[in-house]
Amino acid sequence: MVYEDEAHVAFLDRWPTVPGKVLVAPKAHIEHVVRDLDEAAFSSLMLVVRRVTLAVEAVFGPERTYLLSLGSQQGNAHVHWHIAGLPPGVPYERQQFHALMTENGVLAPTPEQKADVAKRLRATMAAG
Repeated sequence: MVYEDEAHVAFLDRWPTVPGKVLVAPKAHIEHVVRDLDEAAFSSLMLVVRRVTLAVEAVFGPERTYLLSLGSQQGNAHVHWHIAGLPPGVPYERQQFHALMTENGVLAPTPEQKADVAKRLRATMAAG
């Protein structure tokens, strides 16, 4: 767990394709990223996405940060945002969607490495 408040959670991706990939989701079951949220709830969710993204950028120093809301009614219907920082130096042909597709490989951090990343992200958020 990277972050939690009364309405949102942020946690490390189970199958990260880049270091420190985080998912942010509302606790309430929401299926459509815009139309199922009123303006206040959408703004609140996006402020959490921003806060977590700033921590990912501070800890990992990515060349670019990708923000995506993926999913479908057939799978992963619950709204969630992916925060993926592209490491510096990744060749252009391995950036963007290529860098996010599990078919191109996933990282396998140890439980200790995951705990360390989550701790560093939490500390960065607490300090900022």
